[in-house]
Amino acid sequence: MTRIGLTLRLTAITVALGLVATACGASNTMVAAAAPAGLPSFYAVPNGVSNDAPGTLLKYAAVAAPGVDGTAYRVMYVSSNEQGKPVPVTGLVFVPHTAPPSGGYDVVTWAHGTNGMTNACAPSLHPASAVPSINALLQHDWLVTASDYQGEGTPPGLLAYLVGSLSARNTVDIVRAVQNMPVHASRNYLVWGHSEGGQTAMFAWNIGPTYAPGLHLVGTVAGAPPSQFGFIYNFLKTSPYRFYLFMAAAGFNAAYGNAKAPLGAVMTAKAQRLLPVLRSGCFTTLESKLDKYTLQSLVKTNPFDVPGWKQLIEANDPANLPASTVPLLIIQGGADKQIPVASTQLLAKQLCAKGQDLERWIYPGLSHTGVIPVSTNDMVHWMADRFAGKPNPDPYKPFGQLNVQTTTCP
Repeated sequence: MTRIGLTLRLTAITVALGLVATACGASNTMVAAAAPAGLPSFYAVPNGVSNDAPGTLLKYAAVAAPGVDGTAYRVMYVSSNEQGKPVPVTGLVFVPHTAPPSGGYDVVTWAHGTNGMTNACAPSLHPASAVPSINALLQHDWLVTASDYQGEGTPPGLLAYLVGSLSARNTVDIVRAVQNMPVHASRNYLVWGHSEGGQTAMFAWNIGPTYAPGLHLVGTVAGAPPSQFGFIYNFLKTSPYRFYLFMAAAGFNAAYGNAKAPLGAVMTAKAQRLLPVLRSGCFTTLESKLDKYTLQSLVKTNPFDVPGWKQLIEANDPANLPASTVPLLIIQGGADKQIPVASTQLLAKQLCAKGQDLERWIYPGLSHTGVIPVSTNDMVHWMADRFAGKPNPDPYKPFGQLNVQTTTCP
């Protein structure tokens, strides 16, 4: 759905002339809330979003993206929160410079990893660096979408960190929204995400076919997806990345509210006083400001020992997802210090036991994010095979480095 209607034709002419394109429909007469502090006016939310369906395109504008081999657009569209209410979300759309194929550009929708939890962390503020390996995707004539996730770029509240079904809806709804831009998007799409985005990709893999039946999900690439949350909780407790657990508690509270996810049940008073830190900056700021605190000083009790919290955590663990007919590829670096390699091994084993066809590629010696550039060509080959409708699991063997460990289901 869209508010834009007949104005798209005029907007397309504007884009062709190389001017900044906007598509706000009747926005000239609509009252808009002010943009979050420090963000450009584009991030002002039009009035009336509460009446819009998920996937509604609210507006878009061409933006500079130096070094990107395509045209970049900043977009605002509608998704939904955990209470089922419409919310505005921002993101990016990248369109290849080449002429579209007859059926439109196939779409890769990127789900970003951990970068913070507040408006200033929105990847759409930095289009040129928002999507890794962006040119490798565009060179295959794929249109690329990238959601900021609600809570980054738009109010209200913090990003709902590690609430998989929510970020998955945001990631699928931007593919719905791009159907209403004059950019020739196909209804065929593939989800790719890494880290936090790997969990998002897993949940999009789960909900995609039923949540957006008008689209066709051809495959999912989940890079280092967090799963086995009880295992990861213990793994991170003394890790430099233990602040992820603090972020997750605040993110669940942001998504589910005080009744379902009361912070007082799991956080110490000191931890609750530190919550404003999450609005003070992005990843490096959080890391520097929170690293000095031990987890023991922040956690009142293990959340797995609190029934309500345990239920929410398990609902967001990819280990508990059912099998799907959508092809799945899991990628990870063998020296990952943020997500234990054993956790994705367990995830693959659990999904195989449920009848899932999948592939898992482990790149020895590579770090959590260092695996992305090394695996790009292999991953892109797998994506191209999915868009081409080739067999699953794919007989292709990755060669990004020597001795990549490959796993398929028996």
